[in-house]
Amino acid sequence: MILFDNMTTVAIYTALAVIVLMWYGAAANPFKIGGLFVKENLFNRKYNIHFVLLILILFCNKFELRIEKHMTNTRDFAGFFQSIEGSFVANFQHAFQSDWLTPILAFMYVVVFQALLIASVGIYTYRSPNKTMFYATCYAIMINYAFAIPFYLFFPVSEVWYHDPNVSFLMLKAFPDFENQYRALSGLNNCFPSLHTSISVTLAILAVRSGIKRWAWFCCISALIIIFAIFYLGIHWLIDMCGGLALATFASTMGIRLSKAKWSLRGRRGTVVPPVSYLREDAK
Repeated sequence: MILFDNMTTVAIYTALAVIVLMWYGAAANPFKIGGLFVKENLFNRKYNIHFVLLILILFCNKFELRIEKHMTNTRDFAGFFQSIEGSFVANFQHAFQSDWLTPILAFMYVVVFQALLIASVGIYTYRSPNKTMFYATCYAIMINYAFAIPFYLFFPVSEVWYHDPNVSFLMLKAFPDFENQYRALSGLNNCFPSLHTSISVTLAILAVRSGIKRWAWFCCISALIIIFAIFYLGIHWLIDMCGGLALATFASTMGIRLSKAKWSLRGRRGTVVPPVSYLREDAK
């Protein structure tokens, strides 16, 4: 079943998914949330700076792909990974492959993954009075990319389907033109650590810490399905997933700590005043 013809289709599905997820997660009108988001960016300097930095780190990932094209280091560590884990992905894919499951997991990988991040920004903007969870999300995502990009540049690992002839790239069944339309956003050898794992798990951990139960349940279930999808679709190695889990744990922990810290502009510049306690957001 073909779900995506081009990136316009992906964008439409993503926009609809964001609207539904914000309505579900915040239990509020998503357009009201959108209005509040615009207001905060216009009148809240701290909020706007964090959002701009978040966008910039996402652009850094695209800039990394351009730098990579000019690098002479062509070593691929995919063979090393396969020597450790063997045919795990091939066996996994062959065990679960089915025509009805492929489009569902492709949708989770392409659409829901990015919709989770956008919706989280909106939900925490609306549900967090002091915007603590919004700031935590910004810090955590920035940390994810800051740690992953150097690996992508200097420790290239090709996707499983590209290296192992026993693994099929099932994404093409749902998105036939994936390589031309979507590949510019995701390098073929940018596997370790798996950002699909690290960011989805990061968002799940933050959702749990936010205290918004319905959103926490959805993010946790989505993270599990996305991890399932990276193997099923033939994209990531098991080691990529392990690296993503470790990065998610670190990034979410540091994101929460940084969001709770009080950055003092008085006295010495850059002085950080630790918070007295780490209270969970009040989200009934």
